[in-house]
Amino acid sequence: MIADTLSQELNIKISQAESVIKLIDDGNTIPFIARYRKEVTGSLDDEILRKFDTRLKYLRNLEEKKETVLKNIEEQGKLTEELKKAIMEATTLVELEDLYRPYKQKRRTRATIAKEKGLEGLADIILAQDIEVPVEEIAKDFVTVDNEEIDEELRVNNTEEAIQGAQDIIAEIISDNASFRALIRELSYEDGELISEAKDKDEESVYDMYYDYTEEVSKIAIHRVLAINRGEKEKFLKIKISAPEEDIIAYLRRHVLINKGGKPTQPIYNKYTEETLTDAIQDSYKRLIAPAIERELRNQLFEKAEDKSIKVFSKNLEQLLMQAPIINKVVLGWDPAFRTGCKLAVVDEYGKVLETGLVYPTEPQNKIAETRSTVRDLIFKYDINLIAIGNGTASRESEAIVAEIIKDLDVQYVIVNEAGASVYSASELASEEFPDYNVGERSAISIARRLQDPLAELVKIDPKSIGVGQYQHDMNQKKLGESLDNVVEKSVNEVGVDVNTASVSLMEHVSGISKTVAKNIVKYREENGKFYSRDELMKVNKLGPKAYEQCAGFMKVKDSHNPLDNTTVHPESYGATIAFLSSLGYSLEDLDNRKIKESDLDLTDEEFERIASEIGIGSITLKDIAKELKKPGRYPREEMPQPILRKDVLTMEDLEEGMVLSGTVRNVVDFGAFVDIGVHQDGLVHKSQITDTQFVKHPLDFVSVGDIIDVKVIDVDVARHRIQLSMII
Repeated sequence: MIADTLSQELNIKISQAESVIKLIDDGNTIPFIARYRKEVTGSLDDEILRKFDTRLKYLRNLEEKKETVLKNIEEQGKLTEELKKAIMEATTLVELEDLYRPYKQKRRTRATIAKEKGLEGLADIILAQDIEVPVEEIAKDFVTVDNEEIDEELRVNNTEEAIQGAQDIIAEIISDNASFRALIRELSYEDGELISEAKDKDEESVYDMYYDYTEEVSKIAIHRVLAINRGEKEKFLKIKISAPEEDIIAYLRRHVLINKGGKPTQPIYNKYTEETLTDAIQDSYKRLIAPAIERELRNQLFEKAEDKSIKVFSKNLEQLLMQAPIINKVVLGWDPAFRTGCKLAVVDEYGKVLETGLVYPTEPQNKIAETRSTVRDLIFKYDINLIAIGNGTASRESEAIVAEIIKDLDVQYVIVNEAGASVYSASELASEEFPDYNVGERSAISIARRLQDPLAELVKIDPKSIGVGQYQHDMNQKKLGESLDNVVEKSVNEVGVDVNTASVSLMEHVSGISKTVAKNIVKYREENGKFYSRDELMKVNKLGPKAYEQCAGFMKVKDSHNPLDNTTVHPESYGATIAFLSSLGYSLEDLDNRKIKESDLDLTDEEFERIASEIGIGSITLKDIAKELKKPGRYPREEMPQPILRKDVLTMEDLEEGMVLSGTVRNVVDFGAFVDIGVHQDGLVHKSQITDTQFVKHPLDFVSVGDIIDVKVIDVDVARHRIQLSMII
């Protein structure tokens, strides 16, 4: 049944769903399944597989919940075949909770107190709507004020109290009706309005546009949901959902009151019970149903906004992690500051720290001449090619100083997003990695190294601290963390790692490798020297056959005697790869010497299928092998755009309307993209300025973090530090 559901939801074959479930249950990771089990899954990609895994967990949790609910209701002796069928067919936890609500053990409510007073019988009589006398007459039989056999607090003192108790019971019965709740939830979502008001209209805040704001619940944009929620949390706003109350009450009357005759449009109700039941209906909705539905809808809106925001965050993070590395460059990392001085760190082309320093070119010391001398000495001493300047406090002032220092040198600078650098530099991991350096020096080292290899450095930082997205601190941190961890895992495995240089932080994200095993790999490397084959991984403590199967294809060994060890070809396919090369007239030695012609690997589908059949391997796998053999040892990030290198500083005052500049996309949000054009303040390309030829549903459909784009300046507000840009040139 779960396989059927997943098949329909993800638009895949049932056989694919069943295969993926078995692969997951057998302990295979998503990266491994996506890369090396395409024959089994029908080439389902990483994104689909992660959705599959998430939904599989949800559906299994739903099935377990159903079993618990059925057992509890059966123990109460209230499980009917109709109810059992409805529970088994429930497709969401919300639907299941609605069905279970009447049978859940409740805290003491007005209805349970009324039942304790013996008023359930009166409620049943009123609901039956079959009396020929006023309700007050029937209620007299339920007054127990003079019955000394009943505890005083459980006595009914008069008919009004009896009727009120019966109405409380009826209100709860109406509230617990699953079909009523489902319809009211739908009406409230489709026709309801979210209303935002100021707690204090005279108090200024960034939420002033929401001080008197109304929007349809079904149409509100996710960034507005998140903004309004934060405004409420910070006590600037009051939020409520206004539902179509008259329509809902009319619906409940039609379904609770029994039509004794007449037309549906002109019903005839029992004149003795109509008013009593209508009062109970209104009380049920206003006191019990409406507040609960409002909470549910607020949660639903937030979860929908949260999911989309996390998706945007994840996409931005992936693009950031996959930015092209700067190779073969000696880099000077510059961590800007005012009072405490700018921290410097020189790292060689492999990321090794050569020297650190501290200069005071900014307020209040203003030691510019001394800084110039120190930095130029470092440039000449280590033949520095690039300076990486963090974009934090004093970044603009540092940039101006650096531009002046290097104006006559063959050196360039890059503004680097330093988000998370301070978190990393004060972490236990940084202390272990750089025990001889202080926090400021570690931050400068991190800034330099994240320019050289963004992925290797950024994996050391909690993804939530990297700052690409919006409202990340308002998200469910567990859900956000899991999603971002998945992105890191996907990125690391897509790129692969060099087993002889990768850090523990990088390797622990490789398929099948835990943090403990990653530490053991580094320990083995330190004790035995570099790895010369993938097979050696099997000698690492706690790295067993299953872990080896999962990780081997992602762990590259550059100096191996077997050139396939420096490719993404999995060891399980080595034999087939050698046979494939042989069928083309080549050997492994030819691969090692780069003598294989790419044109010889460009086969037709029929040729792939024929050779695959002959050597006993799937044609999809064989195509992947051929693709890897074209560029053995290649890294996918090589195709990503290089960061823009600069020599001259640009200020907001230099900008003019109509000016066209190249910039780097730093962040993408629901309403647009922020672009670094070489000014301290990033400019905003609103989604309406992305293109004039297509509808922009979301900016991510057109731009990604790290993209190099041309933009036109359309407005500059120096006072408010705002730059408006356009991609429509």
